[in-house]
Amino acid sequence: MSAVLDCTDPATWGPSVDEAVHVVTRGGLVVLPTDTVYGIGADAFSPPAVAALLAAKGRGRQMPPPVLVPDVRTIDGLCADVSDDVRALVAAFWPGGLTVICRAQPSLAWDLGETRGTVAVRMPDHPAALALLRRTGPLAVSSANRTGHPAATTAQDALEQLGDAVGVYLDGGVAPGGVASTIVDATGPLRVVRTGAVPLDALREVADVAGPEAGPAA
Repeated sequence: MSAVLDCTDPATWGPSVDEAVHVVTRGGLVVLPTDTVYGIGADAFSPPAVAALLAAKGRGRQMPPPVLVPDVRTIDGLCADVSDDVRALVAAFWPGGLTVICRAQPSLAWDLGETRGTVAVRMPDHPAALALLRRTGPLAVSSANRTGHPAATTAQDALEQLGDAVGVYLDGGVAPGGVASTIVDATGPLRVVRTGAVPLDALREVADVAGPEAGPAA
């Protein structure tokens, strides 16, 4: 049976994070609070765990999950040919509600689904999420909901949708953002492919980013 564990206070959340780390290292799934919405996470380097994440959401391999990281520097371990514009965006909006799609390092031994050699990466701006990520390393994380249903903004929302498919639910209260991250495709000319927490105008103050109306990236 799934456990719902409190992680609202850094002074007392140690045992909750410990249990979540234990679940991840065993190949299980966890739900964690982030600065946008709640996420369902799995060890990014465990193909069975990632497959279980997709199954819990009712999602196929054609919709691979993003990867959350604990540190800006992690982008170079996961992504190849990171441009100066991407580095500028990451410097401006990480930690925060920006996900960047880059070319994945070809040497990585993982299987996130049909990524076509890319990876979507974000560093969340939430202390509990970062505490977990610092222990586990990169996690494959998607919004904690069944595909086609509203994203969960509380642990209870996530529990009602995902049930016992998840080993541990970390309850950090109501997600402060309530809206998913903005996604920028950086595999060609920079282009927003999902509007979200970071508005296009803010992105354009940092780099030349096209809106979603600009059509497919090269």
